Amino acid sequence: MIRLYVVFEDYRPLLTGVAYRVLGSMADAEDVVQEAWLRWSDVDQREVADPRAYLTRVTTRLAVDRLRWARSRREAYVGPWLPEPVSTVPDVADQAVLSDSVELAMLVVLETLSPLERAVFVLREAFGLPFAEIAEVIGRAEPATRQLARRARDHVQERRPRFETDAGERRRITERFLAAAGGGDLADLIALLSADVSLVADGGGKVRAPLRVLHRPEKVARFLASIATAEGVRKFTASAGVPTEVAEVRIADVNGGPAVVVAHGERVLAALSLVIVAGRIQTVYLIANPEKLGQLVA
Repeated sequence: MIRLYVVFEDYRPLLTGVAYRVLGSMADAEDVVQEAWLRWSDVDQREVADPRAYLTRVTTRLAVDRLRWARSRREAYVGPWLPEPVSTVPDVADQAVLSDSVELAMLVVLETLSPLERAVFVLREAFGLPFAEIAEVIGRAEPATRQLARRARDHVQERRPRFETDAGERRRITERFLAAAGGGDLADLIALLSADVSLVADGGGKVRAPLRVLHRPEKVARFLASIATAEGVRKFTASAGVPTEVAEVRIADVNGGPAVVVAHGERVLAALSLVIVAGRIQTVYLIANPEKLGQLVA
């Protein structure tokens, strides 16, 4: 049993990374990995020629099944549903095998794929598995697997931001965004937003957050400025169950990029991640559902 545990722990980061990318939820990913461990602990080791391939296959199949179940539950979700953010400080990043492919904007795009397309895309694009191995994982013939991969890749390319923004510029624009919103300067804030900007907020019906996507620079800027005022902070923290106006707002590394994090003590109350295209903010993702913030480091 000790040997089984040691082998499994060697592959845990890989398995967690696969499950998180397929599911968009670290809590669900950890449940899937735990189930994979139970399967692994019961298997006859003489029948397993390649532990990595076996564990990847089991974890992926469990994650696909769980994603199908989760999507049926999300039909009753209050407001927009966004993936669960994770901190990318070194210790958490090592555990989750995080990289650019796990950015929040990418996970949002992956939500538009079918569960099988998403699994194939993750295994191929994020982990570089050969098609023959992916076909075995998902239980499909290799030609069908290649077709799934091509369809998924084309779908993602159509929906992901068309211009790459380097890390330094993302950080600078995020800092300017934080200063403008915190200072209540609508003109400066609007100047940072693209003409087709949108704000997607996920409060899960548990905190104050828009239940529909906001559009247009003026509308998005007014909302952001309103929640950045002292009164706005008070109302927001109260809706999150924190009866205080004292909240720390700072920039942190979330899902491989800079994000604005609002925290009270060690508790994270909200995270705002920006999609930047051609020097302007195209999308603001606001995650405030307390059930999704447990993986963020305050």
